[in-house]
Amino acid sequence: MKYILALDQGTTSSRAILLNHRAQIVSLEQLEFPQHYPQPGWVEHDAMDIWRTQLACAQNCLRKAGVSASEVSAIGVTNQRETAVVWDRTTGLPIAPAIVWQDRRTAPYCTELQRRGFEVLVREKTGLRIDPYFSATKIRWILDRVPGARARAERGELAFGTIDTWLIWKLTGGRVFVTDITNASRTMLCNLETCRWDDELLDIFGIPASMLPEIVPSSCVVGEALPEMLGAAIPVAGIAGDQQAATFGQTCFEAGCAKNTYGTGGFLLMNVGSEPRMSQHRLIGTAAWQLCCERTQYALEGSVFIAGAVVQWLRDGLQFFNSAEEIESLAKSVPDNGGVYLVPAFVGLGAPHWDSEARGMMIGLTRGTTKAHVARAALEGIAFQCAEVLEAMQLDAGTELKELRVDGGASRNNLLMQFQADISGVPVIRPAITETTALGAAFLAGLSTGVWESCEEISALWRVDRVFEPSMTADRREYLMNQWARAVGRARNWNK
Repeated sequence: MKYILALDQGTTSSRAILLNHRAQIVSLEQLEFPQHYPQPGWVEHDAMDIWRTQLACAQNCLRKAGVSASEVSAIGVTNQRETAVVWDRTTGLPIAPAIVWQDRRTAPYCTELQRRGFEVLVREKTGLRIDPYFSATKIRWILDRVPGARARAERGELAFGTIDTWLIWKLTGGRVFVTDITNASRTMLCNLETCRWDDELLDIFGIPASMLPEIVPSSCVVGEALPEMLGAAIPVAGIAGDQQAATFGQTCFEAGCAKNTYGTGGFLLMNVGSEPRMSQHRLIGTAAWQLCCERTQYALEGSVFIAGAVVQWLRDGLQFFNSAEEIESLAKSVPDNGGVYLVPAFVGLGAPHWDSEARGMMIGLTRGTTKAHVARAALEGIAFQCAEVLEAMQLDAGTELKELRVDGGASRNNLLMQFQADISGVPVIRPAITETTALGAAFLAGLSTGVWESCEEISALWRVDRVFEPSMTADRREYLMNQWARAVGRARNWNK
C-alpha cells in the first residue's frame, strides 16, 4: 500500500492527513495554535507554534494509522498564504512574530505606494493589487521595525518565507530553502510571466534578493524530511498555497473550471490556462500550479474576506447558537430573509470592491425581524459576495461558467449551497471528499513520485457527493442581486 502524507497548515490550526493511493483518508490529526492581536488590525502567529503543532500532527497521524514512515511515498505541503516569516539562517529561529495574511498594519505604506504611481506596474508584473494582504509590505515592515534586521538581511544572515518555505526548512533541517510558484505569486515580488523574482519589485519594496527562497514547481521532489522528524527520510514532493491546492484537489484541470472554498473567507479560483490573465474587473491573477517539466497554469482569483467568519460572529459575538452547524436549522425556520440584508464587511470588502474602509451593515430590520431572519441573511450574504466574484470572473474569462465546485466547512450547509446555486445561476457540486486542500497537496506529491501517473488518473478518483441545481427565476435573481448591491453601497459609504 502506498501512502501520501499531506501537511495542511492553516490560519488557526495545523493538520496532517494520511491518504492511500485511492485518495481515501486513512488518518487525520489537527491541533489549534494561539492567535495574537497586539493592536487593532494586527494579526500575528508564533512561527515556532506553527512548526511544533504541524510536526506533532504529522507524527500523531502516522501513529494513529499504524503506518510507519517507511511506508509513506511522499509529503505534500499546503499552507495559509501570504503570511510572512523572517528567521535567522544560523539559529533557525524567527526574528519577529509572523505577520498573518489578515494583518492590515501596512495599509498606510500601501497607500503611499499607490500615491507614488506603482499600482499599474505592480499589477502588470504580478497580477496583484497593492494591498497589505500580500507578503511584500510585511517583509518590508519587519526589516524596518526590528532593530538591525535590514543590515543583517543585506549581509545574507536572514531568510524570508511563506509558511511552506518555513515548514520545509524545518523538516529538512535547513537543507532546503524553496517555495513553489503558487506561493511566490502571492508575495508581490514574483513576475507572473517569468515565474521569477523581479529585481525592479525588490528594489521598490527594499528587499534584498538574498532573503528569498528558490522558486520551484508545485509538483517535484525538492528534498527529504530528516529521519528523526517522522521516522524515515520521506521525499517532500508537493507544495501549493491552500487555495491553489484546493483547486488541484477539485481536479479543475481544464480552463474555465472554477471552485470556491468556504472557510474563514471565501476563495474562488478559475483555471484560465497556460497564459496569465489580467483582470479588468478587480480580481487578481495568480499562478494555479506548475507540474514538473510543464508550463505554469494560471488562475483568476477573487477573495471574499468574511464567509464562515460571519457564522462564528453570530455564534460567539451575538450568541445566537452554540455550534456553527445550528445556523442551518435556524435559517430554514423562515421561508426567506424577511427583507434583511447583512453585509459582513468587518475588515472591509475584498473582490471585486477592494474597499478597506467599508464596514459591516445590516439593513431591512422591522419589529417582525427574528434571529432566524438574521441567520438566513448571514448565509445569503456569503453567497451574494461569491456571486459577485463569479460574475466578474465570467466577464474576465469571456465565457459562461458551467458549474462551481465547492469545499470547506460551510460547503456542508445545504441551505447555503442551494442558495449559492440559485443566486449564481449555475450548478454547485460538492465532492465526496471536502478535504480538497489536503487532497490537492497529496495529488501534487503523488504525481512526482509515481503514486499517480497522470491528471487523468487523478480525475477518475474525484467523486461527487451532491449537485445543487439552480431553481430561482432570472427575475428573482436580478431583484435580489440589486437589493444586495444597494446594501453594499451603504456599507461602503457608512461614514459619509
